Amino acid sequence: MKKIFIRLLICISLLFNFNAKADVKETELFNRFVDKMVNQHQFNSVELKKLFQSVNIKKKIIETMKKPAEGLSWYKYRKIFMTESRIKEGVQFWQKHGEILASVEEKYGVPAEIIIAILGVETKYGQNTGYDRVIDALSTLAFNYPKRSKFFMGELENFLILCREEKMNPLEPKGSYAGAMGLPQFMPSSYRAYAADYENDQKRDIWNNPADAMASIANYFVKHHWKKGGEIVFPVSAKGEAYKQVLTKGLKPDFKWEEVQAKQITSKHTINKDEKVKLLSFQQEKSQDLWVGLNNFYVITRYNHSPLYAMAAYQLSEAIYKERQLNQSEKKESKKNK
Repeated sequence: MKKIFIRLLICISLLFNFNAKADVKETELFNRFVDKMVNQHQFNSVELKKLFQSVNIKKKIIETMKKPAEGLSWYKYRKIFMTESRIKEGVQFWQKHGEILASVEEKYGVPAEIIIAILGVETKYGQNTGYDRVIDALSTLAFNYPKRSKFFMGELENFLILCREEKMNPLEPKGSYAGAMGLPQFMPSSYRAYAADYENDQKRDIWNNPADAMASIANYFVKHHWKKGGEIVFPVSAKGEAYKQVLTKGLKPDFKWEEVQAKQITSKHTINKDEKVKLLSFQQEKSQDLWVGLNNFYVITRYNHSPLYAMAAYQLSEAIYKERQLNQSEKKESKKNK
């Protein structure tokens, strides 16, 4: 009876811990990574291997990676982000951090509503910055997800370096299942290259400091060639099937607007005939929407390489801006009537 009970406990333990964690194995891939960190970045081999003894490999992360939201149809993806609560909370965030947003917009030339929308899509304004330790997520994907091992190996490398640069304990920072960090969900390489110190206090705290997070997003966009005052994306209409000739792969603007127009595509908006644009198709439930993305739309896709993401961010920014304008008009009207 005692043996049966013990076996039962073991089975229950295995059941509850199946997706929980597993230690990093000293495989050839792992040892090559350690050697690189030692030889190229002067890390201590013994200390590094000791660090990884505290790292957990999480199978659930790999399962999640196989089912990204960007794999959904546009009409399903849009519903995730274009909600009444996310729009109202965006307006509230703007109200709370208005002075900083105005300052960041003035310095970088990126509209406040775009910065807010990125925060809204990424973490719902900091409400959900992730629950996995960054080192666990990156190690899991670097050593156990061959499909993208090279990419995540590079991010793990950058993470260890940034922890040394910023004097952080590598076992403490938390983020998404993919290792994205803080309010703006920067990957480690993006943090090192684009994170900004808004207050000049020698810290780039994208986890707890909204000012640094907002400045970091704006800096990221500028470094990817955001055009101040530039348009982002326009809806268009098409007659016939000729439009499919300019509906190409990729995200970078690849045709002049006059070339796109020649395929019986029209827009109510004015676009310079020489402006490079990208024709994009977004799947609705029973039809498709056609848009043309300009340079600034492409810049948003540098943050997340998905046209669905960029469109969700754009439409959320527009909704937040309109809601804020409406609120301000109502307040003015209310004051007049008092």
